[in-house]
Amino acid sequence: MAFKIIWSAFAETQLDEIYQYYKDEASETIAKKLLQEIIQAPNRLINNPHIGQEELLLKNREIQYRYLIYKNYKIIYAIDDKNSLLKIADVFDSRQNPTKLKRVK
Repeated sequence: MAFKIIWSAFAETQLDEIYQYYKDEASETIAKKLLQEIIQAPNRLINNPHIGQEELLLKNREIQYRYLIYKNYKIIYAIDDKNSLLKIADVFDSRQNPTKLKRVK
């Protein structure tokens, strides 16, 4: 069964920040292209959501989080098998200090 992807408000905020950064530092064209690629990356999870590795830094949470890598970004997600949903919780720039991943928002 194919899963549906939904993005949290926090993940969407992260996407907005990524877009703005690349728009300011590179160009609007580069920012749009990167954003589209990040948004498309989780599509490969639709038929096999368990291919992402478990996120060990979030292991102590009630929800099990997994991640998918796209370029420098970790796309953090949770699987809702009951409702066939993939919930994208965060888009984390892996060049940052890994402990920042534990932030709560």
